[in-house]
Amino acid sequence: MKILRTRSDQSGNVLLLALVGTAVIGIMLGAYLTLVKSQNQGVARSQVWNSTIPLIEAGMEEALTHMNAKGATNMLSEPGWSKVGDKYVLQRSVGDGYYNVCVYNYFPGAGTNQTPIVESRAFITPPVLVASADSPLLPVIATIEIPHRPDGMMGRGVRATCGMHALFAKGLVANGKIDMSGNNLSTDSFDSLDPTHSNTNNPGGYDVSTAKSNGDVATNDTVTNSVSIGNATIHGSVATGPHGTVTRGPSGSVSGVVTDDMNVAFDDPTCPFTGGGWSTPAAGSGYTYVLNNNIYRLNTLAISGLSKILVTNGASSIWLPNGFSLSGGAKIDIAPGSSLIIYTGGAASIGGSGVVNSGDAASCLIYGLSTCTSISLSGNAGFTGCIYAPRADFTMSGGGNNTLDFIGATITKTVKMSGHFNVHYDEALRKRGPAHGFVLTSWNEMSPDDVNNVTVPN
Repeated sequence: MKILRTRSDQSGNVLLLALVGTAVIGIMLGAYLTLVKSQNQGVARSQVWNSTIPLIEAGMEEALTHMNAKGATNMLSEPGWSKVGDKYVLQRSVGDGYYNVCVYNYFPGAGTNQTPIVESRAFITPPVLVASADSPLLPVIATIEIPHRPDGMMGRGVRATCGMHALFAKGLVANGKIDMSGNNLSTDSFDSLDPTHSNTNNPGGYDVSTAKSNGDVATNDTVTNSVSIGNATIHGSVATGPHGTVTRGPSGSVSGVVTDDMNVAFDDPTCPFTGGGWSTPAAGSGYTYVLNNNIYRLNTLAISGLSKILVTNGASSIWLPNGFSLSGGAKIDIAPGSSLIIYTGGAASIGGSGVVNSGDAASCLIYGLSTCTSISLSGNAGFTGCIYAPRADFTMSGGGNNTLDFIGATITKTVKMSGHFNVHYDEALRKRGPAHGFVLTSWNEMSPDDVNNVTVPN
């Protein structure tokens, strides 16, 4: 009787196949886990990258707001700010992260011709990843290409350069409607600091032969007919708020572009002083009042007939809580090299012979406070200067058969031009006029080393 025996090589083949299959499955599983790890790292990178942006922007916004509101006098006036070396530093926690912002190359009170640098860094706790091929049983912390801190947080930073934004960046600006329904109206520009674009016989003055086409008109209004040009000639561009529209008559024209991207907030001005006296001139001077490099205050000012005010010997400021008016042949005469700032809390009516100065629009500034709701230019009063009254309706109704000149710039609630006026915007106001505040002029990503080089507040 024969006994059948099972061949041992068959058992070996089964074992070999099992080992090969297990190895293949292991390789596939390892590759899958590696893919999962890579995918989760990509997701983690996006989460960290996206989460830092709001914090970076918050730091930038806080720095700019503080510089514009308090920085001109004291950058340390708000809690949280400290000075470390030549840097002003603030750090705030937000949720699971924090931002660190520092300002340098900035000198409070040194004027507007500065280029401060703001660095804003954001740090957050990295997310936990799922199991990976390196650690198949335990979750791991993300190890992605974002700068690490010794405390385990990850950061990102932006360095921005700031510049001062001019308050009077355009010629004719309003929060509401602009109605140019008068006759022979036009806008253009010149540059009182550029001899090639100003009057050669009257240096710094306007000359039509060298005029430029930057007499821009703009409004924040967002309704139909936000700007009504009528038959005016606009040597410049026109802008409205989003969805606002511009209408024009059969002879109206705009040499530049028409856009609907205007969106600028204009804060109410305030008078920086509360006191001040008044002054009478020396006998025989020919002037009713003389303002002589000082601060003055009257409840109201009304001059008429042939009364005249002389501004001389430097910078003078007047606070008029209840407004002012010029009528008849009255005028304000600003001597060369002198300047006048008027803060008016009530209506302002400029008639008579208006405001006469050397042609420098920056030498005459009228600020309409929150209670000023009306400013008018009438009669035969030309005007060289700037008006900032965001709550006031501004009307220009003079001229008669003559065309008058408004030289400078204006920002008001509304504008209505029913007289004969030409508006000549002085582009030099962008350089030597009052400022609206610091704005960002460049924005660059910081290197990982720079992100980790944090200035810690005191």
